[in-house]
This record gives sequence, C-alpha cells and structure tokens, in this order.
Amino acid sequence: MQNIHAQLNHYPASAQKVRLILDLVRGKSAVEALEMLRFEPKTPAAAVHKLLASAVANAEENFGISRDNLFVAKIFANEAPTRKWRRFGARGRFKPLLRRSAHVTVILRERGS
Repeated sequence: MQNIHAQLNHYPASAQKVRLILDLVRGKSAVEALEMLRFEPKTPAAAVHKLLASAVANAEENFGISRDNLFVAKIFANEAPTRKWRRFGARGRFKPLLRRSAHVTVILRERGS
C-alpha cells in the first residue's frame, strides 16, 4: 500500500477552525469526502476540497490508482507562523492582533482488497 501525500502551507485561517472541517472527512472514502466538502458552507472547506482533489489527482496520475479505491488515511492541520499586527487603542495603548495560519496535510491510501 502506498501513501499519497498532498500539503497546503500557510492557509490563512487558524488550525483550530480548519480541524473542524477535517474531522468531517477523516476515514471516509475519497469520493465521499469530496462530495461532503463540496456542500460544506464553512470557508476552509473550499481549500480542503481543492487539496483533497489534488491528492486524488496525484494518485491517479502518478500511481495509476482509481479514485474509487482511495480513502483518507490521515488528515491533519498544524499551526503555521502567526503574523502579529498592531491596532492602536484609546489612551496611547495598542491592541495586538494575531493573524493565524495553518499547514494542512492529507495522506490517502488504497483500500486493501
């Protein structure tokens, strides 16, 4: 069994928000996961759909594996660098603003027959 990887780096949303989407598709077949993500209204779902579609295309093109035999073995989001911005507040103070980002990784495997 081969592992098919695809990775999305520096996605501009917190890893916590992306993990809510990833939990929906973990362990599902690749075709079912793509359909679920297509109709999910949350913003990170579009990026995760694109990433998963890329992993499926990698499997078909590079390894000759049918998309019907693939499933999402692992999918996870790690924290990426946080940009720190300043917003100035009352009385000369400033309020820190943290712009978080995430690294998302998907690993597909062929279903054992």
